[in-house]
Amino acid sequence: MNMQQPIVIGHRGASGEAPENTLAAFELAFEQGAEGIELDVQITKDGEIVVCHDLTLDRTTNGSGLICEHNWEELNALDAGLWFSEAFTGERIPHLRQVFELVPRGHLINVEVKHAYEGRMEKALLAFLDEMDRWEDIVISSFDHKLIHRIKQAQPNAKVGLLYAANLIDHAAYAEQLGVDVFSLHPYHHCINKEDVVAAKASGLAVYPYTANDVADYKRLIVAGVTGIITDYPARLRNLLG
Repeated sequence: MNMQQPIVIGHRGASGEAPENTLAAFELAFEQGAEGIELDVQITKDGEIVVCHDLTLDRTTNGSGLICEHNWEELNALDAGLWFSEAFTGERIPHLRQVFELVPRGHLINVEVKHAYEGRMEKALLAFLDEMDRWEDIVISSFDHKLIHRIKQAQPNAKVGLLYAANLIDHAAYAEQLGVDVFSLHPYHHCINKEDVVAAKASGLAVYPYTANDVADYKRLIVAGVTGIITDYPARLRNLLG
């Protein structure tokens, strides 16, 4: 294994053991030794940024419908924990500000943008992140690479990452084609190997594969030399790394 170990990044927090994208899941991830978290953001009808993977409320709360059609006050009254376990009854959809208040400086916060909302999301997100003034801790990633391009052009301080599930011939060359300074690659973990990682890191790119949960996959990615591993089970990876 490489001497330089990857950092542990909790996917939606410790989402294998707590309701995803809740403060409980993020707290648990850090208790289990994670050095960073990955989370997803949506925007409300009244322009607030909330943390939820889906565009709708139906899967992870006792509400229903599109998040963008509800105000923050309405969302804050919903239960986002009971669907996972009775032990998490009363967990709420977090406001992004609540997550930043929870996470100490110096820990990675990977903000994944799920939808552009006709440009509303990037404008609101960049205004929020400017206010937080923690650019060194933040990576903004998305499967929407045009959105990533716009964000980097609008805010040169932003560290941006490319999410993808393609088995690319040259990962670093693809990042270069964007025409802006890409900080990191976020490939599906089965779509990148050691040669790809070596080439990407030689080009100055960090590599954060998602979402690996099996020990065999952890070991393969560690040997490949990835910068960090995004996992639902931070304790499992931390125990392996020792």
